[in-house]
Amino acid sequence: MASQSKDHALDHVVVVVFENRSLDNVLGRLYGPRDGKTFEGVTGRDLTNPIPDWAEHGADRKVVPYTVATDMDSPNPDTGEEYAHTNTQLFNILGEQNRFQLGEEISAPYNAPEAGRAPTMDGFVTDYISTLTGELGRQPTYDEYAQVMTGFTPEQIPVLNGLARAFGVFDHWFSEVPSQTFTNRSFWTAATASGFVVNSPVKNWILANDAETIFNRIEQHGRTWKVYVAEPDRLSLTGLIHHPRLKDRFDTHFVPFSQFETDAGNGDLPDFSFIEPCLVLGHGDYHPAFSRVLGHGVVIPDVDPPSSILGGEALLARIYNAYRAMRSPSGSNVWNTTLLIGWDEPGGTYDHVPPGPVPPPDPSAPVGQLGFMFDRSGYRVPAVVVSPWVAAGQVFNEEHRHTSLIATLREQWDLGAPFTARDAAARTISHAFTLDTPRDPHTWPTPAPHPVPRYIEDALLLGRTLSTLGKAAFEGIRGFADHHDIRIEGLPDDPRAEVPPEQALQIMRDFLAIHFPRLVPPTQVRQPPHT
Repeated sequence: MASQSKDHALDHVVVVVFENRSLDNVLGRLYGPRDGKTFEGVTGRDLTNPIPDWAEHGADRKVVPYTVATDMDSPNPDTGEEYAHTNTQLFNILGEQNRFQLGEEISAPYNAPEAGRAPTMDGFVTDYISTLTGELGRQPTYDEYAQVMTGFTPEQIPVLNGLARAFGVFDHWFSEVPSQTFTNRSFWTAATASGFVVNSPVKNWILANDAETIFNRIEQHGRTWKVYVAEPDRLSLTGLIHHPRLKDRFDTHFVPFSQFETDAGNGDLPDFSFIEPCLVLGHGDYHPAFSRVLGHGVVIPDVDPPSSILGGEALLARIYNAYRAMRSPSGSNVWNTTLLIGWDEPGGTYDHVPPGPVPPPDPSAPVGQLGFMFDRSGYRVPAVVVSPWVAAGQVFNEEHRHTSLIATLREQWDLGAPFTARDAAARTISHAFTLDTPRDPHTWPTPAPHPVPRYIEDALLLGRTLSTLGKAAFEGIRGFADHHDIRIEGLPDDPRAEVPPEQALQIMRDFLAIHFPRLVPPTQVRQPPHT
């Protein structure tokens, strides 16, 4: 079979991007000194973060040591992930006027460092105490804020760690922007974020992120692609953040994840498959619980169904099992397809490796939202490459980042010039395929995910809650409707009016039934999204 050649290892590429975990948090104990690997994890290191002297509880302990997580949703409530919070985490800078403030409440200069200052990676406790105080309406106890200095063992997260051991892991894969989801996901697929740094206002993305995407470039060169969206989500955040470029493909190229399993089984995968976990309803994405706190001092137990790690592990196992079983003699198969597992950003979970400088994507217009120069990256996230041409137990120590994907596809598929200065400088992953004889998929391990508790599944199916990204998506729909003067049934005219999760979910479903028709279950009777 011609495809049983290393030269064809990247004929098809499957990418899944999960949410908000650092390398230390979920892969930090993958290898230790006794394993004989050069791997920059947490085992054998004395890692701590200082406790600020203004903390009301535990300040006498001086530091919080890095330990093993005991809660599969930890840290819960979720950590701060916006640009200003990430600045505090990386540099331990927190202006007094910004103490106990959240997200958009934080004012300039957004805890940013002076130019050229190296990250110290010692502000995670500071930021988490400040964030929790703003949310809880009181200062957290030591046990509450010490969660930010915890990470998981391979036994707790067996699927991800099992695949990292069985194939190749990158221990210096950095997110592109020291901020949150939308900007980093945009860099995965466009090597830029059009100058936007934070998710809000979401209408920025829907109306103005007009950068060329890898999907557009692939089409221009006669190749194929699909975005597969995990059920029960009916919205693609990839489509949302690249709305100006991809809106004409919503009804043709955005399909449910179940279609991925069918396409993989039939040998019908496109050249490029991009998988979105369940990001809006609950989580199947490894994201920490979005928060049991809905506002200043408003605490509701179990508002987010735990655990996204268990849900993410279950989805990753499904992806891997579908990939490993691909045997088409003429279409996509396991020998000519590579699976890349990545994350968007660390989301405020602890990591000890400081990120370095990077070239601005557009050197002629480097200043972006909140005054950020795009000249330094976010910090480390997990990344694993799965292929029969990758030797077991490989650790790739060189620096990679999200734009390594675009750099690799441009190189392998002859897709033309760099999108931006960022992917022009990124290292490809082509060096990962070192074997001349492929490994037999029958010999590969079968990682078994821990059970996902039934009540989590029920919560997802019932749509009892919306995640942080779900709330952002809802705000984006509102902004899109306002801009285009669309009246959405059930949506209050007052943008400040609270909308219960159930009602917001129905509004989203009705509105998205037209925009993402292939994500609507066939049994659902479609309602008009607007009048």
